[in-house]
Amino acid sequence: MSVERIFDELGHFKRFQACVYFAAVFQATACGIHYLASVFLVETPDFVCGAPANVTDVLFGNLSGTSVEDFLPLFKAETGPLVVRTTGGEQWELSRCRRALRIRPGDFAYAFDGNKSVEACVGGFVYDRSEVYQSIVTDWDLVCDRAWLAKLCQPTFMLGVLVGALVFGDLADRVGRVKILMFASLCQFGIGVCVAFSANYYYFVAFRFLLAMASSGYLVVVFVYVTEFTGIEVRTWTSMHVHAAFAVGVMVVALTGYLVRVWWIYQIVLSLCTSPFLLFCWKFPETPFYLIAKGKYEQAQALLDAMARVNGSERRLKVEELLESEEQNGAELLEKEEREEALDKAPQRKLSILDLFGSWRMAGRTCTVWAIWFIGSLGYYVFSLGSVNLGGNQYVNLFLVGAVELPSYLVGCFAMDRIGRKKTCAPALLLAGVACALIIVVPADIEALAIALSMIGKFAVAIAFGLIYLYTCELYPTIIRSLAVGSGSMMCRVGSVVAPFCVYLADVWIYLPQLIVGVLAFAIGILTLMLPETLGRPLTSTLEEAEALGRSPAEKRKSAADGLEMSRRV
Repeated sequence: MSVERIFDELGHFKRFQACVYFAAVFQATACGIHYLASVFLVETPDFVCGAPANVTDVLFGNLSGTSVEDFLPLFKAETGPLVVRTTGGEQWELSRCRRALRIRPGDFAYAFDGNKSVEACVGGFVYDRSEVYQSIVTDWDLVCDRAWLAKLCQPTFMLGVLVGALVFGDLADRVGRVKILMFASLCQFGIGVCVAFSANYYYFVAFRFLLAMASSGYLVVVFVYVTEFTGIEVRTWTSMHVHAAFAVGVMVVALTGYLVRVWWIYQIVLSLCTSPFLLFCWKFPETPFYLIAKGKYEQAQALLDAMARVNGSERRLKVEELLESEEQNGAELLEKEEREEALDKAPQRKLSILDLFGSWRMAGRTCTVWAIWFIGSLGYYVFSLGSVNLGGNQYVNLFLVGAVELPSYLVGCFAMDRIGRKKTCAPALLLAGVACALIIVVPADIEALAIALSMIGKFAVAIAFGLIYLYTCELYPTIIRSLAVGSGSMMCRVGSVVAPFCVYLADVWIYLPQLIVGVLAFAIGILTLMLPETLGRPLTSTLEEAEALGRSPAEKRKSAADGLEMSRRV
């Protein structure tokens, strides 16, 4: 594309682009914050059914005391009930979701063989506030038969992510990247604060859904924004390292969760973390690609002059030069199309998802690519959300989950350039599968080793997850590239919605999430070895691939321009 001449003349990543890039990526930290904030928002501490009256004495095994709260750090559902005596002399056995009144008890003792009157827990619960002083679970009693409401928070957030990607991605092409970045950033701050003041659970879920839309919208548009401000020589690095800002957001969540144990204050602090961005985001320039595409040539010229001045370039690039080159390319393309149409009068048809399955080879490639998108997202969020269940300090675990991503993107970028996409993606997935298998076989009492293996798994999944977008673009011909990337992105969203439910399977068996992710990652890693390599391959369709779709030459050429533009939008 002729507009790419901007970077050849003014620099691919000099001072102007660096300032814009790091400022825009700074707000991507907020996306990582809000995506993972639910780890501590909906945390469920140890709890027990409350007694119907004031408690005077408590027994738990051989221990005795006067306060139920003192025993909650020791209380587990499988260890037996707490026995309490109230001011009225009644003796109650308190379990998690029910309580039993002893009928005509004798002495106050832990063991009792007499009759009991069992009833469901009414009148509230008593929570262990040594770790979590206040969460939405403790405020709205989202336990026992209401526990599913707490578990629904993260999946509904991910549904909002899906909707936001669709809505804001389209709006960015209509009204401009900068307007959407500003609007999404303002929504992240405003709705984030609204979440903290939710009057009840349903308001909380609704605000979180809107917050997910805004966060997803920003993340989608910022990828396009930084791509259109950086040259092709550094585009792989700049696009992948947007993920690094997301990882920093995960670390901020861990640090804030450790320092603030009241959920609504925690939410406000998280919302304020990137609020300085609102002070200067209105100064962001629109991208040269968008300005020229929309015919705003005066603004485009002013932007080019500013880039040249800040970058210290003596060359003053004129918009007219780009337009002349564009017109020349367009005339050549039109002439070629006319020649092809004269040779081929076959009827044209619209692109559809079936074009991704035009041949057995193409169908196998599509299924494998979809699987990589799915396991990349599933593994990423299972390792992240499940880190608090590994044992040890949950805040340190979550911090490490974010920190381990930073070197993974560096390693991924170097490996992609040195050995290729396939030889980077496949070993990463295989390593993630092996790490999950080792987590299962490692003795449960060696927590440090289990945590280290989990970090290795997250490191490997982050590499595969970070490179799959570029790899998908290079695997498909231009005319169906947008369909491939768009459908792969949808599989990614499906994985993110499924991930919280996968984490909850730890209630069935503590290692079930690792088993699922490990088996899928290993199997998909093997399938990835069957994909072709794309290192150094231009993003254009080959004759063999185009013919595999069964399309006419004129139709291929006509669809190519639309496909290239759509792929950039996705």
